[in-house]
Amino acid sequence: MIKLLIVDDSALMRRQLATLFEGESDFQIRQARNGQEAVVLNREFQPDVVTLDINMPEMDGITALSVIMAERPVAVVMVSSLTETGALATFEALNLGAVDYIAKPGGTISLSIGEIKEELVNKVRAAARARVKGKGSSVRGLAQRLREEREKPAPRPVVIRRGVVGDGVVIIGVSTGGPRTLEDILPLLPENFPWPVLVAQHMPASFTKPFADRLNAICKLTVLEASHPMPIEPGHVYIGKGGADMVVTMRGSKLTVLPKPESREYLWHPSVELLGRSVLEHCDPSRVIGVMLTGMGYDGADAFTELKKSGGRTIAESKESAVVFGMPAELIDRGGATLVLHSEKIAAQINTWAGR
Repeated sequence: MIKLLIVDDSALMRRQLATLFEGESDFQIRQARNGQEAVVLNREFQPDVVTLDINMPEMDGITALSVIMAERPVAVVMVSSLTETGALATFEALNLGAVDYIAKPGGTISLSIGEIKEELVNKVRAAARARVKGKGSSVRGLAQRLREEREKPAPRPVVIRRGVVGDGVVIIGVSTGGPRTLEDILPLLPENFPWPVLVAQHMPASFTKPFADRLNAICKLTVLEASHPMPIEPGHVYIGKGGADMVVTMRGSKLTVLPKPESREYLWHPSVELLGRSVLEHCDPSRVIGVMLTGMGYDGADAFTELKKSGGRTIAESKESAVVFGMPAELIDRGGATLVLHSEKIAAQINTWAGR
């Protein structure tokens, strides 16, 4: 039985959310009207998962989250409206320790919350199994890794066109828990990093631009949302646009990244599997690094396994550091992981393989 605390200042939203989970057989539910009640019930009810709204009276969701993570850390799924402001607040929540988020399909008070029932229930179940990370240890770990970095010397067949692109490329697949994990890894890639980095992070359309801007502010590399066709360049990170898929193709002699409408052939978007296969079609696998980070599901496992079999190198995040050990575990189970590494060691390995 999963003990779930639903926190929202709207009685209608609380009722709708509770109804979604009451239809399942494995949830015990309590409700809170604001952040203050959430803090109290986190102590008394001791939930396994909290769904937390952001904008609430008396105590907002961000403040409540900071108190919850200090007093009794628990898996928190943020329930946010599809706005840029909501996205920025959600990223702050992820930085404070929330493990995942979901966007309300109809704004702050959503009358169509039933549209996301399956996704919401799956995310809450995954959160109940998630590894909750405290903010303080993450920040200290990042600072230590930055110091260490400064001290170092500088399944279905695919068509592989070897040698089309001389330089290498890094592809990263990530889902639940990804934003914070990427914030731990990408800032450790140096300004002179010689390869482009392509990131497929499962994320709604309105979130990827603010997320790219946030990463750009803390990374030495230039971080962009791949919102239109772009020739990919060394020292740049391209974040797949939410609500679409991201692929690479050749335009003239230049490898180009471009968004395309979501393919019904794939369950998750931006699709890691589709990105990986498009890279295999146009790049020498020996010059490709695939990194599979935290997330539920199996997106990208087949393409990354094909990459390894074709001479590429892959990293799966370890169970010890992954918020949700789903996507990395699938890659490992298929025999597609060259190395299994704690998230703290991934940036250094990417630097080594890229010949920095």
